[in-house]
Amino acid sequence: MSQDIRTRLIHHDYVAPAEFESPVVAVHKASTVFFPDVAALRSRRWVDKSGYTYGLHGTPTTFTLEARLATLEHARHVLLAPSGLSALNVVNQALLASGDALLLPDNVYFPSRDLARHELARWGIAHRVYDALDPSTLDAALGPDVKLVWLEAPGSVTLEFPDLRALVRRCRERAPQAVLALDNTWGAGLAFNPFELGDGLGVDLTIHALTKYPSGGGDVLMGSIACRDSALHERLAWTHSRMGLGVGANDAEALLRALPSLALRYHAQDQAARRIAEWAQGQPAVRRVLHPALPGSPGHAHWAGLCSAAAGLLTLEIDPRHSVEQVNAFVDGLQCFRIGWSWGGPVSLAVPYQARFMRELPTPYEGVLVRLCIGLESVDDLIADLGAGLARLG
Repeated sequence: MSQDIRTRLIHHDYVAPAEFESPVVAVHKASTVFFPDVAALRSRRWVDKSGYTYGLHGTPTTFTLEARLATLEHARHVLLAPSGLSALNVVNQALLASGDALLLPDNVYFPSRDLARHELARWGIAHRVYDALDPSTLDAALGPDVKLVWLEAPGSVTLEFPDLRALVRRCRERAPQAVLALDNTWGAGLAFNPFELGDGLGVDLTIHALTKYPSGGGDVLMGSIACRDSALHERLAWTHSRMGLGVGANDAEALLRALPSLALRYHAQDQAARRIAEWAQGQPAVRRVLHPALPGSPGHAHWAGLCSAAAGLLTLEIDPRHSVEQVNAFVDGLQCFRIGWSWGGPVSLAVPYQARFMRELPTPYEGVLVRLCIGLESVDDLIADLGAGLARLG
């Protein structure tokens, strides 16, 4: 070995002992990964996580996170993506080609609809929508060109909970060629098992915006794709690789640190949201409270037959006598609730929506909607804040 200090500081012969364990998973950062010889360079595979090839394809830190998320999602394989939306797009690009079609529930996460309307449409991929609460609407939408069906439980913003078993059964019978994908962000792997819905039914894959409950801090962007079938995983993994997607080691570390408290946070926010939903039902300015665990909320019976939890989201449909400007002022005046996108973090959030701009099919919602994302503050303080705001609204 050269005695030149520049070389010795890079090619040092000290290797730290391997017998080190602590509660925190080590953070491995790399673009270049070393191989012992050319044979290893040619033969190593990253797709099945049997070896390391390049930092973009995985490190011990990201492989560990993927393995733990596979347990959370009741899956066998997981891929990490820079956001929930990018995970969703990997699925679209891996499974669809020009001339194909995908189906979306009309209450889909709006950026997913936007992606279908713009990028996918430019690539010659059609999309059709169905009513998630009426499985019979799938009949007109399903056809031999449908290669992918997206499911959401519950629907975005309006939180209708569909009969997932009926939707999956209908798709399997009428479009066996279609892959069934579920956005499982709301369920977080805790509310129900989408791969085993009963009667031998289940979805093929899930995506999860880890930005929400798994992160829990409102400070990490990440998504995941989970499945059980190895052939499907490889198809997704190669598209993921060709798109050049990866996640930062420190973001993976943040997720690994947050996962042990996920169930505690999720159930605490679930219980807080249920209490607020029950309270809000008695408020004169509120026409309807949308929350799957609330009797009378759309799809409540389907939720009750499948789920053990209900996350920390609820939506208030404000009485139509109140204008958009009045509802905006109500949201502006809240003190504990901040205005911002996303959910699952420690801070409660409020965002107003107008349902008619979110749907292609006729909507039953006449008033302005205010989605509340319940954080970890005192429930009494949140109710007092909402009560004062609704009183000002009149």
